[in-house]
Amino acid sequence: MRIVLMGMPGVGKGTQAERLRVEFGVPHISTGDILRDAVREGSALGRRVKATLDAGELVSDELMQALIRERLGRPDARGGFLLDGYPRTAEQLAALDAILGALSLRLDAVLLLTASEAEILRRLGGRRICSGCAAVYHVDDHPPAAPGVCDRCGAALVQREDDTERVIRARLQLYRSRTQPVADAYRQRGALHEIDAAGDPAGVFARLRRALGRT
Repeated sequence: MRIVLMGMPGVGKGTQAERLRVEFGVPHISTGDILRDAVREGSALGRRVKATLDAGELVSDELMQALIRERLGRPDARGGFLLDGYPRTAEQLAALDAILGALSLRLDAVLLLTASEAEILRRLGGRRICSGCAAVYHVDDHPPAAPGVCDRCGAALVQREDDTERVIRARLQLYRSRTQPVADAYRQRGALHEIDAAGDPAGVFARLRRALGRT
């Protein structure tokens, strides 16, 4: 099974990606992991990534394309993969088409997790991180026993800057302008499956399985 997983920030892609990885026995390939692995391995591509990141610059589409091609060409991905975080733009969509063509591969499905903007604001805006041990809480869904205090180590809980409403709305706007057109393109191809991401993770996963023909 070769899958692209898409969705707005905070929609629950990470949780569902892990479940899909186990269900289908394929590697979960995220852009963040690819960048970190390349730097750690010290390959020629990895050295280019490190130099770019050390300079405080964004990784170019050309370099990201090379990394994606290298990763999808590895033996563990030949039998399938779950691609998370790529493509995000129309240019990356064209690049992925070229990569898959060069490797004689094709996608089986594109899964788009959806949720209302209000729900995304609630999920991300309510997230709190322990300043001591980095444990994750949520003011509604997973509150600490004592407000503002970590259950594990007693340190103060904080809200990350990228979890403030202003930043969340900016991230959502960026998603709508750059990534939503990618989903629309896959929809026109008949490859897109939209899955409601509201509710508990188990229920969302059941909807994902049905979309992929698993009963």
